[in-house]
Amino acid sequence: MKMGKDMANHDKTDGQRTGMRFRRRMMLKMTGAGIAVFGMTSTINISTAKARTMTQDWDKVFPRNDKVDHEKVSFTNRYGITLVGDLYLPRNHTDHRLPALAVGGPFGAVKEQSSGLYAQTMAERGFVALAFDPSFTGESGGEPRNVASPDINTEDFMAAVDYLGLHESVDRERIGIIGICGWGGMALNAVAADKRVKAVVASTMYDMTRVMSKGYNDSVTPEQRTKTLEQLSRQRWEDAANGTPAMQPAYNVGLEHDAPQFLVDYHDYYMTPRGYHARAVNSGNAWAQTTPLSFMNMPILSYIAEIAPRPILFIHGENAHSRYFSETAYEAAAEPKELMIIPGANHTDLYDMMDVIPFDRMESFFGDTLV
Repeated sequence: MKMGKDMANHDKTDGQRTGMRFRRRMMLKMTGAGIAVFGMTSTINISTAKARTMTQDWDKVFPRNDKVDHEKVSFTNRYGITLVGDLYLPRNHTDHRLPALAVGGPFGAVKEQSSGLYAQTMAERGFVALAFDPSFTGESGGEPRNVASPDINTEDFMAAVDYLGLHESVDRERIGIIGICGWGGMALNAVAADKRVKAVVASTMYDMTRVMSKGYNDSVTPEQRTKTLEQLSRQRWEDAANGTPAMQPAYNVGLEHDAPQFLVDYHDYYMTPRGYHARAVNSGNAWAQTTPLSFMNMPILSYIAEIAPRPILFIHGENAHSRYFSETAYEAAAEPKELMIIPGANHTDLYDMMDVIPFDRMESFFGDTLV
């Protein structure tokens, strides 16, 4: 594995070629249905759910680790939304307080998928780790369902830090954050503002505000942006008249035979036994059509340099279509920072491939920084 500052300036030819190849397809999706970033036609049952029932069964897409204790927990964010999480603790831990990690992502996933796998694995390595469902998704509260917000979802991370800091097993002065995919960007935004957090890992990161406002590889023109905003603005009247939000097409179903490789990779994770979960937006469900509105006007990485002097570890796959998000965020961040490129890996390999995700490096990173 290669790491260090020099990796931030690798040849971007492949990424540019990817952007040119898929620009038209992605733009059609953005202008036609908000931002169908990951998929392709369903309706979602929008149920009233002020407080959702917590499933007590082990319904994760990964096996239970007998070296880790697990419990279902809930906590409330600053907006009064109840979040549901899975708390993982090292089995047979002593009475002394432990370092802790809040873990979120990917965007459109649930805690039973990647974030739970990361949390359980880090708990085996000595950390208290909390994987949680963001507001409006999974088992967490919030109405209507399947909407996202760069502000509220950033707050969700801070609320997880609230919870950990009050837990009897946690040393509140030793809390870090892991954000995966779209929640990598949320994690960086949260840590820039929340000075309680001592270190952050962004794995296979997306900046959702950037991709929604500018498209892949920043290919959206001002005219296309205006057209999208006009369509989404008028959709608000439709939603208000109907009393419920219209949904985007279902994600990761109905792949075309010539679908770009990264959509094939998403389908291979979210729609197969490898990663399918019925509550995940990306597993054949969908976001509300107007979800992109707030993302398109709010760049969440504006203050990334203010994370310093607390350290950042960026992790990305060499062959990931999303690699440029980590590279440009790395360039904008202040020291101390590290960019770790995983040879041969694509975007979704870092969701669940235990021989690809650099857990040893994450353990040493947080071991060195949560002191």
